[in-house]
Amino acid sequence: MVSPPPTYLANDGQKGRLASLDGLRFVAALMVVLFHFVATGRDAWGEAPDALFPVLHLIASYGWLGVELFFVISGFVICMSAWGRSLGEFFVSRASRLYPAYWLAVIVTTVALRLFESPEPVPTIRAALLNLTMLQDAVRAPRVDSVYWTLWIELCFYLLFALVVWRGVTYRRVVTFCLLWTVASVFALYADNPVVNLFLNPRYSSYFIGGVAIYLMTRFGQNLLLWGIVGVSLLRAQYDITEQITAMGGFAGRELSWPVVAALITAFFLLVAAIGLGWLPTVRWRWLTFAGALTYPLYLTHKLGLMPIVAWRDSVDPWLLLGAVTAGTLVVAWLVHRFVERPLMPLLRRLLKKSFADLRAAAGAGSAAAAAAGAGPGGAASAPVRTSPADPNPGRTAAAAGPGTGERPVVTVSGRPAVARTMPDQGWPPRDRAQRPAAAGADRRRDL
Repeated sequence: MVSPPPTYLANDGQKGRLASLDGLRFVAALMVVLFHFVATGRDAWGEAPDALFPVLHLIASYGWLGVELFFVISGFVICMSAWGRSLGEFFVSRASRLYPAYWLAVIVTTVALRLFESPEPVPTIRAALLNLTMLQDAVRAPRVDSVYWTLWIELCFYLLFALVVWRGVTYRRVVTFCLLWTVASVFALYADNPVVNLFLNPRYSSYFIGGVAIYLMTRFGQNLLLWGIVGVSLLRAQYDITEQITAMGGFAGRELSWPVVAALITAFFLLVAAIGLGWLPTVRWRWLTFAGALTYPLYLTHKLGLMPIVAWRDSVDPWLLLGAVTAGTLVVAWLVHRFVERPLMPLLRRLLKKSFADLRAAAGAGSAAAAAAGAGPGGAASAPVRTSPADPNPGRTAAAAGPGTGERPVVTVSGRPAVARTMPDQGWPPRDRAQRPAAAGADRRRDL
C-alpha cells in the first residue's frame, strides 16, 4: 500500500502544494522579471541600465538563476503530484496546467509585437502557430518569446518521468530513475549527440534530480543514498553552470562571480530541502498560495512590460516606470489566472479525461467484438481450449475455462481453436499499474 505523505505535506496549501514552495516559486519569477527589466534592458531603456539602477542592476544580474530554482522546485512538485496516478492522469494533469495560459500568452505576445515597438523580434505567423504546440525548440523554430526555452526543458522532464509513472511510481523506481538520469547525463555531455542532448538535457537535469530526491526524503525519510543523489546533483550543477555564467554576464554587461552563483544554487537546494523536511516553521499564509498561482502566467507574459518601458522611458522617472511596469505585469498575471486558467484548466481536464475514457471504451468494444466474432456459430462453449501441449483434458470447452481455473480461451479470427499457454488468472496486469492490489497486512515497504 502506498504510504501517505507526512501530515504537514499532505494538508498544506491547495491540492497538497506547500505554501512555502509557492512563495519560493514567486520569488524565482520575480528574479527573472528583474533580470529582463533591469539587467538586460539596455535596448528597452535606451541606455545602460547599470547607470539608471546601479545597485539594483548588480542584484538583478543574477536574476536568471530564478530558472534554476524553478527546476529544483519542479522536480519536487512533479514527483509529489505524480504519486499514485496513472499515466493518463499524469498527462491530463500536466497538459491542463501548462497549455491554457500558454496559448493565450503566445497569441497576445504575437499580436502585441506586431502592434507596438519592442526590443524583441517580431515572429512570423507560421512560427507563432507552431509555438502553440510548445514544440518549437524540438524542431528548431523561432520562439515567440525568448523565455519559452524553459518549457521544452520541462516537457522533456515530464516525458522522462512519465516512464516511471507508466510502470507505477514507487520509491525504488524513482531512485533508479534519478541514478540512471544522472549517469546518462554525464555520458551525454561527451557523446555530443544533439538528439540525446535534446531529450536528456544534461545541463539542467541535476536540478530536477535534486528536487526529486528531496521529495523522496520528505516522503520516506533521510538516508545516505538520497543525500548522495542531492549532493552529486548540486556539485554537477555548480560545475556545469560555468559557461552560462559567462553568457549571462555578457547579456547583463558585467562580469559575474562564480562563488556568488555557486552559493545561490546551494541555497536553492537547501531551501527546498528545508521546506520539504520541515526544518522551517510551517507557513500557511493564503497570500503565498495566491502568489504561487500567479507565477506561471507572470513568467509567460512579463516581457510584454518592455513595451511600455520603450514608450515612456523619455517622459517618466526610471524608478517610477520600473515600479509601475512591474506592478502592471502582476495585474496581467492575475487576469490570466482568474479569467483563463481558472475556467479553462478544469474544462480542458474534463475534455481530456473524456477523450481517454472514449479511447478505453472503444478499445474494450473492439476486444469484445473480436471475441464474439472468434467464437463462431457454435458460441463460446464450442471452442476447445488447451493451455499447454501437456493439457490432460484438451477437449474442454471455453465455458469450462474461466477465472476460477486460471485458463483463458484462445481462438483465431476464423473461429478455430488455437493452442496457447496462459498464466494463472490473477487479474494481471491491472488497468492502473500504479494501483496494484496489496496483500493483506502489507506495510509501508510495499511502496518500496
